[in-house]
Amino acid sequence: MSGHGTPIPMTSRACGPLTGEANVPGDKSISHRSLILGAMAVGETRIFGLLEGEDVLDTAKAMQAFGAEVTNHGDGEWSVQGVGVGGFAEPDGVIDCGNSGTGVRLIMGAMATSGITVTFTGDASLNKRPMARVTDPIALFGAQSVGRSGGRLPMTIVGASDPVPVRYNVPMPSAQVKSAVLLAGLNAPGQTVVIEKEATRDHTERMLTGFGAEVSVETTDEGRVITLTGQPELKPQTITVPRDPSSAAFPVCAAIITPGSDVLVPNIGLNPTRAGLFTTLREMGADLVYENEREEGGEPVADLRARFSPDLKGIEVDPARAASMIDEYPVLSVVACFAQGDTVMKGVKELRVKESDRIDAMATGLRLNGVDVDEGEDWWIVHGRGHGNVAGGGTCESHLDHRIAMSFMVMGMATNAPVSVDDGGPIATSFPVFEPLMETLGAKIERLTI
Repeated sequence: MSGHGTPIPMTSRACGPLTGEANVPGDKSISHRSLILGAMAVGETRIFGLLEGEDVLDTAKAMQAFGAEVTNHGDGEWSVQGVGVGGFAEPDGVIDCGNSGTGVRLIMGAMATSGITVTFTGDASLNKRPMARVTDPIALFGAQSVGRSGGRLPMTIVGASDPVPVRYNVPMPSAQVKSAVLLAGLNAPGQTVVIEKEATRDHTERMLTGFGAEVSVETTDEGRVITLTGQPELKPQTITVPRDPSSAAFPVCAAIITPGSDVLVPNIGLNPTRAGLFTTLREMGADLVYENEREEGGEPVADLRARFSPDLKGIEVDPARAASMIDEYPVLSVVACFAQGDTVMKGVKELRVKESDRIDAMATGLRLNGVDVDEGEDWWIVHGRGHGNVAGGGTCESHLDHRIAMSFMVMGMATNAPVSVDDGGPIATSFPVFEPLMETLGAKIERLTI
């Protein structure tokens, strides 16, 4: 069952060449942070190109519940009239973050050092996900939390009315945890320090600096050390959201495995903490070119041209790259099916605590479609069959996970028999125009009646 309504079974089947321009939505990570930091600034922040998927819309509703004025002006243009650091009001009702782990964890951090009490919930998938990774560090500031067993939602957090600054070593590579601690540190006196052993996406640090916070980053023997000076007055910004590399992954990978394809995906954010998939695809022999490289809003951007690549080779993906492409491993595993030889993915245990256990979900679905997969707790290997040799024909469970559903829809575009998913409804959480966009390029995706 979908956490967002009646299940929507979908089937994808082999198609002709994918051609044209794929205008994917705005970056989800930057969209969440734009709304939250806009709500914590003093004055009006204007946002252009906001991703209007369900996850981000849930964050917009949350910021309204905290007292910010959030307005949709149409065509991806939004404004946020902020209430300032420490200015959040106590919401009248429960904050429902839907399917978004990013949304709920960042919002928990942002409110943790305000003297308000907030109850959070989500859909069936989000309510299974671990929240202790955020509630543990925000407790160091003085916040208290009570949730279901295993640190799961629904959960009530009592913010610290007299917060103290924190020095925190992030125990796992997680931009969500790092960001939650930094957002909590905004309303704490003195300096909050976050140390991460492996660099994760750095949108929060970049955007905090853009909004006028004092942030320093240095690399030491401990790792990457981020120091934030608390209680700044954040200044409102005008933000143009680059298009999402995680969304771009789907038309890019579809073009690479579908014979005759040539697809341009313009204006994609290529932040080095996010672009690991594209580096990996090139290492596998993919015909993937960066065109018109430039910088917009402090973020590197380029147009991606992806063409059919018949001579893909399996590789061992550098584990140090995992944090920069953690959300893209599901669709990478699809590409790996069409390569010659084994694609080995290690250091990826974070995949087991995403919207679903993504290793298990993808391994099970790939096997249903005739591909051999080996897996362990933090690794998996896809035994590639080469172009023209991937059977298809399976019906896979999406597990309420948008990336699982889209990955199998991409797979079906190049398999010998169609590939189906039991529920494509969750795709709307991050990529609401996925179906029409892919169909415009030439894909054959069909919604089934039940």
